[in-house]
Amino acid sequence: MTGLWNFGWHPANTPPMQASDLRIALFSGNYNYVRDGANQALNRLVGYLLRQGAQVRVYSPTTDTPAFPPAGELISAPSFAFPGRPEYRFSTGLPGRLKHDLEDFRPNLFHIAAPDVLGHRAATFARKHGLPIVASVHTRFETYPRYYGLAFLEPVIEAILRRFYRRCDAIVAPSDSMAQLLREQRMSYDVGIWTRGVDREIFHPGQRDLGWRRSLGIGDEEVVIGFLGRLVMEKGLDVFSDTIDKLEQMGIRHRVLVVGHGPARDWFERRLPQAVFTGAQSGGDLGRAVASMDMLFNPSVTETFGNVTLEAMACAVPVVAAIATGSESLVKDGVTGRLVRPGWIDGFADALAAYCTDAALRSAAGQAGERAAERFGWDRVNQALVDTYLRILRQRAAGGSIPMMGPVP
Repeated sequence: MTGLWNFGWHPANTPPMQASDLRIALFSGNYNYVRDGANQALNRLVGYLLRQGAQVRVYSPTTDTPAFPPAGELISAPSFAFPGRPEYRFSTGLPGRLKHDLEDFRPNLFHIAAPDVLGHRAATFARKHGLPIVASVHTRFETYPRYYGLAFLEPVIEAILRRFYRRCDAIVAPSDSMAQLLREQRMSYDVGIWTRGVDREIFHPGQRDLGWRRSLGIGDEEVVIGFLGRLVMEKGLDVFSDTIDKLEQMGIRHRVLVVGHGPARDWFERRLPQAVFTGAQSGGDLGRAVASMDMLFNPSVTETFGNVTLEAMACAVPVVAAIATGSESLVKDGVTGRLVRPGWIDGFADALAAYCTDAALRSAAGQAGERAAERFGWDRVNQALVDTYLRILRQRAAGGSIPMMGPVP
């Protein structure tokens, strides 16, 4: 079966398509079995699409113990536990039953959220049937090998990613800085923005709770440096720990609050024995934890956006982050926080020390961050992606195709 499926397809001489005309097949490597910023964004997107009258079917590996209920209809894709990281699943492809399901569903656009085996097979299926593809970029996979002593693999992984993204009609990045990096890497000629939103009912300064801090053994006057995220080495846990050691050497009084869970928790607890670990938090409890910090320290360079950075800003918490994709699009250096060269321990320590010792500076940066976060509403963010879907469909209806790209210099 080749060519565009007629179901849901509007030729160029008919009225423009609306969101309610969309039939989206969404492919994810982790839609809901482990909670992270990427899959929460995808679930919010699906919820928004359904409210607009669109039809959505999600294809992803699943487990018997998902982290949260999925938004929309979720079809399980075959997978196996990732060696050494059993909490994650590795997809094995697009079997016949999923292909039959797709033929029954008759989507008019594929959204592929992970360049895994399932994503590659889905792209092949879409191109065979003449269907457009939009891919969203959620993490910098090419940077992961450096945390496992395999940095020499980065060019290979980048080449694999380039091959995948060049098969898509468009790709969307969560930040301007990430979009620019994708252009420099020559991943695509059509790079758009699908940023992230923040739930202001959960993340706001009013969630700060000194009583909760006291229950953790943190005094009202103690200055708290927070870490928020999955406890995995690629989040920069080594840089975080070394920076805390430097602060102690400098004699800067502080407390460390770690919010999150992951396979590196035991290592992190041994490395920072004086820190307070709350485990994973969600909903209002997460908002309370973030707002109860005095600053967020995010040394990671693997994010493409940095949801935790935006959540802290919405809570009027200043952010010290690495100059990396995502953070440099959110944090205005010297205004809402500080941006420091990746891995520069002394630079991170000096930035944190300034906020630890100057309450007025801390307050001003936090208030500026809260004002900056006001423009990140989820409906506005997701409508921008819907507009990209509709644009790609219009281009296809007008006879457009993916332009050939020249070789990488």
